[in-house]
Amino acid sequence: MNPTHRQSPGRTRRRRAHEALDVKLQTLCPDTGKPKQHHRACKYSGYVRPGLTIKVPKLGIGVSKD
Repeated sequence: MNPTHRQSPGRTRRRRAHEALDVKLQTLCPDTGKPKQHHRACKYSGYVRPGLTIKVPKLGIGVSKD
């Protein structure tokens, strides 16, 4: 079925005004001091939260860069 009335450009723009992407927050890794995303492993140290460190050699997470 087709809509019976065309939606005005202003109404379309007002609706789209709330569809913008939000900025992803970043925190500093307590081990390296480099920025990392919340609830994500630090790329350099593998730190996620106290007591949890992840090492993925294939992706270079939590391993030394030597």
